[in-house]
Amino acid sequence: MSRTQALRQAITSGKLFTAMSAHNPLSAKLAEEAGFGAIWGSGFELSASHAVPDANILSAGTHLDMMRAIASAVAIPLIADIDTGFGNAVNVSYVVPQYEAAGASAVVMEDKTFPKDTSLRADGRQELVRTEEFQGKIAAAAAARRDKDFVVIARTEALIAGLGQAEALQRALAYEEAGADAILIHSKQTTPAEVLAFIEAWPGKVPLVLVPTAYPELTEADIQQLGKVGLVIYGNHAIRAAVGAMRAVFARIRAEGGIRGVDKELPTVKEIIRLQGDEHMRGIEAAYLR
Repeated sequence: MSRTQALRQAITSGKLFTAMSAHNPLSAKLAEEAGFGAIWGSGFELSASHAVPDANILSAGTHLDMMRAIASAVAIPLIADIDTGFGNAVNVSYVVPQYEAAGASAVVMEDKTFPKDTSLRADGRQELVRTEEFQGKIAAAAAARRDKDFVVIARTEALIAGLGQAEALQRALAYEEAGADAILIHSKQTTPAEVLAFIEAWPGKVPLVLVPTAYPELTEADIQQLGKVGLVIYGNHAIRAAVGAMRAVFARIRAEGGIRGVDKELPTVKEIIRLQGDEHMRGIEAAYLR
């Protein structure tokens, strides 16, 4: 079974599937080792790793190159966050096959205007395109894929934009009609009430996707019991963990005037070399170097 087939089967199986964010191949490998089912190729994390806002500042090529690198480093499916699709339906038609060829098993596209503003920013500029326009982008993505199992996930930001449940449901159903294989419903409320109300009202046939960044008390067991959610994405925890760990280590080194105290608490250089795939390279050397 291909990774694309595995992802499609997993999100429709009735059992909750999990994806962890990554911003480079190393973070993706760590997520795979931890037991997550898929990798979320996060635009937010990639932007943060370049120290620029998550506002379509990085080029499509930069994002695509990183997705290709991540897909080559892990054996689990990669879900690529392509923001608004880098343009209109024409752009989407060209972009989707490139992500497919790069090794992604799915794309997630949101119904904001270009350039976007990150969803969880306080007082962010949350402007949505017309429903019909986004339907065209979803239909273009579905038509452009070469593998029928490649997953197209439509993300509606109606709740983020404060447009209410009726608008969110209307848009989600319209996107399902246009060919979306799943619907990502997003919220920045600090409790899950808004998302739970949407899930309860959801009459569609395709599974839902959640990103519970703002309402972390909603556990996987809770989500599984809802019965309509096929995938939960932990959307920015890799970059947040990295920033927190680096900040603490750097501060301690400065405070202690050296690395003697902190060094023994860090992963060893040997462990980093293992993660780099050194054993595989040594096998190639043994087999082919003459």
